Amino acid sequence: MRHRRTLCNTRAHHDGSPLYVGDPSPSLGDRVQVFLRTSLDLDVRQVHVRTTPDGEPRFAEATADRVTGSETWWRAAVEMVNPECGYRFLLRTASGPLWLTAAGLSPLDVPDTTDFLLTAYPPPPAWAADSVIYQIFPDRFARSGRDHGPDPAWVRRADWDDPIPWGRDGALQQIYGGDLWGVADRLDHIADLGANLLYLTPFFPARSNHRYDATTFDRVDPLLGGDEALRALTAAAHARGMRVIGDITLNHSGDGHEWFAEGSAVREDFYYVDGPDYATFAGVRTLPKFDHRSAELRRRLYDGPGSVIARYLDEFGLDGWRVDVAQSAGRHGGVELNDQVARLTRATVGDALLLAEHQFDASGALRGTGWHGTMSYAGFARPVWSWLARERSTEFWGVPGPIPQYGGADVAEVMRRYAALVPWRAHTHNLTLLDSHDTARFRSIAGREHQHLGAALLLTLPGLPMIFAGDEVGVEGVHLEDGRRPFPWDTARWDQGTYRLYRDLVALRRSHEALRTGGLRWLHADADTLVYERAAPGQTLLVQVSRAAHEPLRAPAAGASLTGGPDLRPGSPMPADGPAFHVWELEA
Repeated sequence: MRHRRTLCNTRAHHDGSPLYVGDPSPSLGDRVQVFLRTSLDLDVRQVHVRTTPDGEPRFAEATADRVTGSETWWRAAVEMVNPECGYRFLLRTASGPLWLTAAGLSPLDVPDTTDFLLTAYPPPPAWAADSVIYQIFPDRFARSGRDHGPDPAWVRRADWDDPIPWGRDGALQQIYGGDLWGVADRLDHIADLGANLLYLTPFFPARSNHRYDATTFDRVDPLLGGDEALRALTAAAHARGMRVIGDITLNHSGDGHEWFAEGSAVREDFYYVDGPDYATFAGVRTLPKFDHRSAELRRRLYDGPGSVIARYLDEFGLDGWRVDVAQSAGRHGGVELNDQVARLTRATVGDALLLAEHQFDASGALRGTGWHGTMSYAGFARPVWSWLARERSTEFWGVPGPIPQYGGADVAEVMRRYAALVPWRAHTHNLTLLDSHDTARFRSIAGREHQHLGAALLLTLPGLPMIFAGDEVGVEGVHLEDGRRPFPWDTARWDQGTYRLYRDLVALRRSHEALRTGGLRWLHADADTLVYERAAPGQTLLVQVSRAAHEPLRAPAAGASLTGGPDLRPGSPMPADGPAFHVWELEA
């Protein structure tokens, strides 16, 4: 397959990070300093920044702030007249005008959809940017050995090492016995890995092991230890400096939910019921869909201090929520209330974190006062799978056919396109992932060496990186249900090399500001190699990820290796091995 060798050039760059934006979280009425860097060989004579306050175009001339050996840094100011401020740069060069938006340079007029975006809406919690997320499917993580009483009739008990009967009847009723007490007992492992934000898949009573078919939201499932176990877990996590978010679907419940029961006073108000028929999620009869036109449903579920969303934050110590199938909540035929669901939920969580599942282009949901971020399947996981997959599986988010084949330039291009559509703040609070409880394990798709490359991308690119429990020790799974295998607590079964690599990469991220809050500049991309810069004030890191050996590139600057490889000297060859990754801290 023919691949492009290069991505966009580095002749001009701006993004929403602190290196380029004086205040990434401004208030209405503020004047924000923004910076643009241009290479001297572009021969830029003049720069203007264009904004559209109250919908009216306004141009302000930038001034040359400083000149380095090969670049000019330009300074301009944008005013936060409206809650969102879109802006772009007009560069006058010796060869003609160029526009710079988040999509890159263009000699042609381009739509406003990729303008850089500043927002004056309240920001996510300050702690979120420093998070490394650890996703836990409670039934499969750890047993505490506590007695939780008799099993419900739907449960099929399994031993911890029993295989997952995926694709067969009863697979979703197979219970392995993990519980929230077991999670609390194993916090040492999570701390040793370096993760500091636990994401628990649903803990409500249900009729399946995934629990997205809740039968009530009033309590924690006794099979998982009940209310006491959740309170104990959040308290133990907080004592270690960790935080915990829960998982809920605002789109549907289970057909066994008390609200949906025959004779329930709210059944026809809370659901789309038409005689014996009713609307469902994805045609699954056990998952009846909520009707968000009901004010009482909104009040009970997510709108205000008495809601389910508020109660588990206030009474159980959760630090936020991940919302399942968020792109569907509030949508049904001619009913379009998705924005309202996001806005009201955001208002309810206050200063907690609010993330949402979204399988596709989430740009419409990441503006305004909705979700802080979404799961970046489309903008991160899918392009990484397309580059690194060795098994061209058909397990690809329902897309017909096998996983596509990408070169490195394709990966960077897809990531850049998705990032260009949302505010930088939303982009950096999107949850990035290689896999989850809803996919096959990335290791089974990509193999061990390419899993390591994926982990390097995960922990060195912008976003809130998420590790699905077990990835760090080599757990596999060829299907989403098979990927939910119980955690192997016998360390003799661990891939110790993979564990050390994950632990080292998490430590690298948590100890370098540039990897957590820095900007992103793509420097080189070809079929087998990606090179990019992560930069924050006072710190610049260079990352090279190669899926195969390649012709060496020339080092752009001097740098010290942070991953045990050779240091860089300006103009000297960079490492050309592969599969491999390298990270350097560049000299100031």
